[in-house]
Amino acid sequence: MFRFHKWYFGFALLLFITEILIAAYMHDAIIRPYGGDFLVVILIYCTVKSFFNTPVLPTAIGVLLFAYLIEVSQYYHLVYLLGLGNNKLACIIMGTGFSWMDMLSYTLGIGLVVLIEKVWRR
Repeated sequence: MFRFHKWYFGFALLLFITEILIAAYMHDAIIRPYGGDFLVVILIYCTVKSFFNTPVLPTAIGVLLFAYLIEVSQYYHLVYLLGLGNNKLACIIMGTGFSWMDMLSYTLGIGLVVLIEKVWRR
């Protein structure tokens, strides 16, 4: 079950750097709000696959459900209920506003992961 896969780890590292660059320098209406959400589920998937030898579909579904859970927590303003509303890092990680477009972005990101994994495994 445990194993280190350098390809997934390298890709996760590249995605993490990309996410930081998007957060720091992109201030547009498409890449920052939707591109970052699209990529973050791929980042989480690659991070999990870097250390665990798990099947593609259960891992992808688990990551997608995790992303949905975080988004639903934004609907209920969990960051504020936990008293972390003044903590900028907590607000960045947990988010502060629910969006159906975010849910779509997560779904499309995981969809791409499953498609790439299916094509790559052939």
